[in-house]
Amino acid sequence: MSVVIYIAVMALTTYLIRVIPFAAVRGKIRSRFINSVLFYIPYAVLSAMTFPAIFFATGNVITSSVGTVIALVMAYFDLPLIAVALGSSAGAFLAGWIMTAF
Repeated sequence: MSVVIYIAVMALTTYLIRVIPFAAVRGKIRSRFINSVLFYIPYAVLSAMTFPAIFFATGNVITSSVGTVIALVMAYFDLPLIAVALGSSAGAFLAGWIMTAF
C-alpha cells in the first residue's frame, strides 16, 4: 500500500510542477531575465544530470577526465557530435590502455 502512496505523491508533485506555471502566468512573460532563465533551465538540468555521471562511466576518474577534456576541446572547435563522441571515447580508451600497460 505504501508504494501506491509514494507513486501518487510523485505523480502529484510532477503534475503540480508542470501546471503551476501555466496557472500562475496568464499572459506573455515580458521580462528578458525571466525569459532567459526559462530558456536555459533545460540545458542546466541536463548538464547537472549528465556531467557527474561522465566521471564514473569508465570506472576510472582519470580516463573519464581525459575523455571529457578531449570532448570539451573538440566541441569548442565546433566539430560534429559524432566526431566528438568518437574522439572522446577513443581518448578514454587509449588513456585506459596506457594506464594498464605501464
